[in-house]
Amino acid sequence: MLSHATRRIHILSGAIAVLAVLGACTKPDKVSGNTAAPSVSVARVAREDLANNTVLSAEFRPSQEIDLHAKVAGYLKAIHVDVGDRVRSGQLVAELEVPEMRQEVTQATAQQKRSELDAARAKTEVARAETLVKIRQLSYDRLSAVAKQRPNLIAQQEIDNSLAQLQDALAQVSTAKASLAATEEQINISASSTDRAGMMLAYTRITAPFSGVITKRYADAGALIQAGTSSASQAKPVVRLSQIDLLRLVLAVPESIVGRVKVGTPVSIRVDNIEMPILGRVSRFSNQLNSATRTMETEVDVPNPASLLLPGMYAYATLRLEQHLDTLSIPIQAATGVERQQIVFVVNARNQIESRRVRLGIDTADKYEVLSGLAEGEMVMIGNRSQLKPGDAVQPRVLPAKSAKK
Repeated sequence: MLSHATRRIHILSGAIAVLAVLGACTKPDKVSGNTAAPSVSVARVAREDLANNTVLSAEFRPSQEIDLHAKVAGYLKAIHVDVGDRVRSGQLVAELEVPEMRQEVTQATAQQKRSELDAARAKTEVARAETLVKIRQLSYDRLSAVAKQRPNLIAQQEIDNSLAQLQDALAQVSTAKASLAATEEQINISASSTDRAGMMLAYTRITAPFSGVITKRYADAGALIQAGTSSASQAKPVVRLSQIDLLRLVLAVPESIVGRVKVGTPVSIRVDNIEMPILGRVSRFSNQLNSATRTMETEVDVPNPASLLLPGMYAYATLRLEQHLDTLSIPIQAATGVERQQIVFVVNARNQIESRRVRLGIDTADKYEVLSGLAEGEMVMIGNRSQLKPGDAVQPRVLPAKSAKK
């Protein structure tokens, strides 16, 4: 058996041997004089469709929304709708009680009939006067003819009297025609008064100017309603009507991108309670910045036939500001520099690093468009490059597209 001292010597010898082996593994390659090339992550330059988008918060508003006022003052006789009711354009919403207006209609109608009777009487007077003119004209013509044939047979006084009677008849015709014109004008005035009285009476029926939903009710039957032309402190609306089958999505576009927003710009709308995004286009914008927020109000018309969307809901709108199809792209992490003139590290065919200046186009959340400086299929390095420099040999590890986005 080995002594205790001998065992200790054997253990120490084994440990020294292990350390020697480990040390040999970490020493430089005596043949090449270099350590193994470091592994770096790379991504290939590829062609794809790139779009420059921006996401903005937005709010849905009714396409149209008004408070319905009465055009005349009166007591609310009946209200036929309530909150949440859908109404059609022209549908009766409420009725006012204004008894004096019916009396005005009756009086105006009676006055119009009286004017029509006066006109009929004036026409009769004109016809009678014209008949009398014909008779007097015939009498005068006969006397004049006899006086020419037999000069001293008829006294001149008789001829003069006949002429005077003819002129008087002609004057009566003129008077009758003037009276007829006055009565006919009175008919027009009476008809206008009748129409006005009827129109004012029609104003006691409050109807919906467009189809929509009653979203608020301000008064009940029996309430005194002032005319909508009264001051704001007196005029009380009856209901609020909102059109919700077509909504306006209102978003505030920052000043930095207002010049790139055009009518027709594609918009993708995401609402929390709807799974599929809603696609739309910019319908209009204010062409003016809000001085407080430095944003421009922009609207997108969104059809809402099933009423899945409600006014006041918030949404996220993704505006597609620019899109380039089938263009070269690299991950954002591959480029460093200022603005569009940037530098990338390219791993060439000899697995060595090259510094390449590139010109970039649009950018997305994870990609740059490459306008010049790179070719399709080349490998660009991504990640930390602080310990590397152009000319260094590396072992490229190509990351899949999803990994390159990280």
